[in-house]
Order: sequence, then structure tokens, then C-alpha cells
Amino acid sequence: MLENYEININTLAIIPIDSKISKVIEIDNNFIVKRKTTEIVDYSCKYFGSSYIGRQEGTKNLIGINYKCPIVVEETREIIFFPTSSPRFSDCFWISLNNINSYKKFNGSSKIIFNNNEEIIVNISYESLQNQILRATMLESVLRKRKNL
Repeated sequence: MLENYEININTLAIIPIDSKISKVIEIDNNFIVKRKTTEIVDYSCKYFGSSYIGRQEGTKNLIGINYKCPIVVEETREIIFFPTSSPRFSDCFWISLNNINSYKKFNGSSKIIFNNNEEIIVNISYESLQNQILRATMLESVLRKRKNL
């Protein structure tokens, strides 16, 4: 079991196992980390020179969203993650925007299919997932435009 983990371009999702332990799914690996999902996100933001709170404020300034914010974990590689619920809740998953291939309705929840064909079920409606992906894509678009100015 790992104590810390930095999100990277291979990270697909961070899933809570319980209130203090998370499962990290990567393209070729899975890890158990002795931290809450949001603590992993914060640790990763700090690793890349900011903090979770700083990244939230950045999202608010860039696209005006301050609830269930998608965040830029690392700018140069455009590593953007979004939460499936309020990050204050212990059942919050964090999903990599850039590694999603497709998503669909699944028994009242949603199924995400990643680029490597890994699949996860998230306990949110298809419409909520679609909205979170849209918001994360909006963040990505604004970030790209500003980088190209």
C-alpha cells in the first residue's frame, strides 16, 4: 500500500475504497493508496507547484465554476481531472478527462470506458457525468486558448 501517489498522464481514475483508502487505476497498473481521493488530488497539485484550493480558484477564474470543479492538475501535459460528486463526500471519484474514450448509461448509473478499454461504473446519472465532462472540456478549451495567445 502506497503512502503517496502523484497523478500522471497514465492515471485514469481515483476511486474511494473507504474514508481513508483509495484505489488508483492507471493504464497498466492499479495501486492502493493510504489517502482519501481528494488528498491524492491535493498532493498531486502540490507536486506540480500549486494546491487543490489554488487549482479550484484557477477553475473559478477561467470558467466561473466553483462547485464540483474540474481542475488542472498539471498544465503542460493538460492533465485535467473532475470529481463525480462534491469532493467533500467520501464517495467522490476523480476521473481523468483526457483518458476517456466513451461513456454511457448503465442501470441508473454511468459506465466510463477509457482509451485502454478499462471500464468503471460511477454512481451518478448519465446527465451528471455528461455535465462534468462538458465542464472539464470547457476548462481544457480555455486553457489551450490562453496558452496559444
